[in-house]
Amino acid sequence: MTEGFTLWFTGLSGAGKSTLAGLVAAELRRRGQRVEILDGDEVREHLSRGLGFSKADRDTNIRRIGYVAKLLSRNGTVAITAAISPYRETRDEVRRQVQRFVEVYVSTPVEECASRDVKGLYARALAGEVPHFTGVSDPYEPPLDPEITVSTLGEPPETTAARIIARLEELGYVAAGVLS
Repeated sequence: MTEGFTLWFTGLSGAGKSTLAGLVAAELRRRGQRVEILDGDEVREHLSRGLGFSKADRDTNIRRIGYVAKLLSRNGTVAITAAISPYRETRDEVRRQVQRFVEVYVSTPVEECASRDVKGLYARALAGEVPHFTGVSDPYEPPLDPEITVSTLGEPPETTAARIIARLEELGYVAAGVLS
């Protein structure tokens, strides 16, 4: 059985986490890996329904995602998370619990994230209509030492995803292969 691991995408809303997670997942599947994506919005709907956006509720949500990722990865699946996960301490707690953990910081400026926001959440948050909005009225704590930092500015998402795959190869989590 192939060893699993957790690939943890973190960054602001609209940074490109879900897009990159989907591209990386497709390439890993093409290479024969079993992959599951734990998208923040989907987890909130199905696993964390009823939680709000207080720090305690956000931490609970991230711990739940981390627990599922741990179960998947220890059973030979690549668990890819795409959740804001704003608090460094909680991400680091999950890192300590997951044996094979790779943190991907999607470093996209809040102005760019706001310009991509099709739901209008940033505009509403800036107007004071959405309380506890990460990057506006709630903090986002960037990782101090992620395995990889990427920006979604200035290059196509496919190029960024290829850089993430290359880093996974360097770290020994996936065998080197020709990118599709």
